[in-house]
Amino acid sequence: MTPSAKTGAFRFPAEWEPHAATWLAWPHFREDWPGKFEPIPWVYAEIIRHLAPHERVELIVNDEAAEKRARKTLDRANALRDNVRFHRWPTNRVWTRDSGCTFVEKMDGRPRPATTGAGSGASARPAAERRKAALHWRFNAWAKYPNYEHDAKIGALMAKAADAAVTHPIFGNHRVILEGGSIDSNGLGTLLTTEECLLSKTQQRNPKMRRQDYNKVFAQYLGIRNVIWLGAGVTGDDTHGHVDDITRFVSPDTVVTVVESDLQDPNYEPLRDNIRRLRASTDQDGGALSIVELPMPAPVIFEGRRLPASYGNFYIANGVVLVPVFNDPNDRVALDILSDLFPDRDVIGIYSGDLIWGFGAMHCMTQQEPAVSLQSSVVS
Repeated sequence: MTPSAKTGAFRFPAEWEPHAATWLAWPHFREDWPGKFEPIPWVYAEIIRHLAPHERVELIVNDEAAEKRARKTLDRANALRDNVRFHRWPTNRVWTRDSGCTFVEKMDGRPRPATTGAGSGASARPAAERRKAALHWRFNAWAKYPNYEHDAKIGALMAKAADAAVTHPIFGNHRVILEGGSIDSNGLGTLLTTEECLLSKTQQRNPKMRRQDYNKVFAQYLGIRNVIWLGAGVTGDDTHGHVDDITRFVSPDTVVTVVESDLQDPNYEPLRDNIRRLRASTDQDGGALSIVELPMPAPVIFEGRRLPASYGNFYIANGVVLVPVFNDPNDRVALDILSDLFPDRDVIGIYSGDLIWGFGAMHCMTQQEPAVSLQSSVVS
């Protein structure tokens, strides 16, 4: 569908467009991985080892002692580089995709979106017409957890450190509550999201907002002309339906979407429904979408609870795509599919069997900072 509101002066870049940096927060809250915390810092070290050769890593640590521990771990893992920059800011949790700001472009003059996708990564817009901006959504810990006072401030701190103009998205008289994992962009005006996350009364973020209200917010603050509403996310998703576990743009007209082959699995029908919706959808210009199916791993269960293990939670960085894997036969299938889609990037599997006990993986823990020209200001 096409939002009725006039598209604003912002553009939400696609993830494959050039990055200035990736933002991460070093793990410290042991209760996010009860009984399994010890391997988690080493997973982070492996991720940073693969990111740092390609782009700057902005690493948030709680304090001086935490920075020393992180440096020691990164050094032992051969991941400590000069372009890993530390920020001593306290956090409650480490999921910067959701607690952090969403970096966008503030357009000067008529918007002319980037026209390239997976496999290219270059922008067609002259740098002089682009400014880095940051949307500081309100964060309330997925309308589920009470301790988020530090995380609610992270978006503003990230924006200031990046010298990005700050905007607080507003609906009516209230700041909009939104997490980065609930939206995905093709960079040209089409956005993916889910009804389960934004329209359900379970873990309800914005009780007064309806579908048409979100469409207007997306148009005004993200430059979105076309919103594709999918249904539900995967079983075990602590966020209640984030789209970054199920369906992602990999080029302006191509999406990958996860599928379940077991008819008895609770994910089977919701994921098939999402494919039906995608087949009935178009891009911002009315063109058909190319749909690539990505398998699901076998259920990952720990302490009797099914976890949201999905290959859809990959992260696209400069020169590399990081993919959660689970020692499953479908690991190789998923990596091969993504390698075909990103021939100019190294597609690397990161073992996430322990990490997923925290209910998140590669995409949840990262936040990209696009490489755009800097012009510091504050907009309302």
